[in-house]
Amino acid sequence: MFLLRQKLSAEQPSKSTVEVAARTRQSKSVTPDAEKRPARHKGGRTGSPASPALGLAAKGLDEAPCALWQMRELEKLNLSLNRLRALPPALGALHNLVVLNLWGNELTSLLPEIGMLRSQRALFAHRNRLSAVPEELGRCDELEVLSLAGNQLTTLPGGLAAAHRLAELNLGHNRMARVPTCVYAMRGLRFLPLGHNLLEDIDERIRDLASLRILIVEENRLRSLPRALCHLTALELLNVDFNNLQNVPGEMYRLWRLEKLASHPLDKGLHIVHNPLLKPIQDLLQGGLDALFNYLKPA
Repeated sequence: MFLLRQKLSAEQPSKSTVEVAARTRQSKSVTPDAEKRPARHKGGRTGSPASPALGLAAKGLDEAPCALWQMRELEKLNLSLNRLRALPPALGALHNLVVLNLWGNELTSLLPEIGMLRSQRALFAHRNRLSAVPEELGRCDELEVLSLAGNQLTTLPGGLAAAHRLAELNLGHNRMARVPTCVYAMRGLRFLPLGHNLLEDIDERIRDLASLRILIVEENRLRSLPRALCHLTALELLNVDFNNLQNVPGEMYRLWRLEKLASHPLDKGLHIVHNPLLKPIQDLLQGGLDALFNYLKPA
C-alpha cells in the first residue's frame, strides 16, 4: 500500500532536532533562545543542507512547543502518536512545510489556517477524532497524499474538489454513508480506500476517476455496484468484500488488470467472495476470475 510506506517516524533528526526533543521531554516547551541559529546556505535560505525535518513522535505531548511555530524553514514535521487535541493558528506560518504527520493524536478538528500551507504535499491525520475537515484544505493545491482514515467523518467539504494533484486519499474507518461529492472531481486519484464505512451505494460518477488503480470498499452496506465502475480499466485491486452484493455488473470483464480472485487484503486482484452472491455468479467464482469474465463477455 502506498500510505503504509511513509517513513517519517524513522527519519534521523539533525543535532538541533535532538536538542529540541530533549528539552521538550523535560519541560513540554522550548524557548527560541535555546535553539541555535541555523546556517545560511545557497539561495539565501536557512537550515541544514538536507530537508529541515523535526521529529517529535511519541513524546507524550499535550500541546506542541511554542517555539516550533517560529521554525519557518521546516519542511517535514512529525507530531504523531502524542496526545494533541488542537493545533494553534500559528501552524499556518510554516509556509515551507511539505509533509505534516499528525496521526495517532486526539485532534477533533483542523484549523482553517492549514490551508495556508501551500507547499504541503502530504498530510497524515489518520486515527484522530476528526468530525469535519476545513474547506480551506482545498487551497493546498500541491497536496498529493491525504490520509484521514480512522476518524469520525461523515463527508468532506466541497472545496477539496480543487485538490487536483491528489493521488492518494484514505477515508477508511469513518462514518460515511455516501462517497463525498468532491471525491468524484479528484481525477488524478490512484489510491482510494473507503473500507469500513456505511456506504450504501457508489455514484455513476465514479467513471471520472479513470486513474484509479486501487479501490477498497470492503465492510460497507453496498447492495450493488454501478456499471460505471467497469470503465475504470486501470484498476489493479478492487476490494468489495463483506458487503451485501448479490450480483456484479455485466461489463466487469473489462477490468482486465484484475488478474485473479484475491483473498489476502494486500493482494492485487478482485476481492468479492465474501458476499451473498446469487447463482450462477457464486458457482462461477469457484473456477476463478477467468471463469467469471468468460461468462460475462458477450458471445
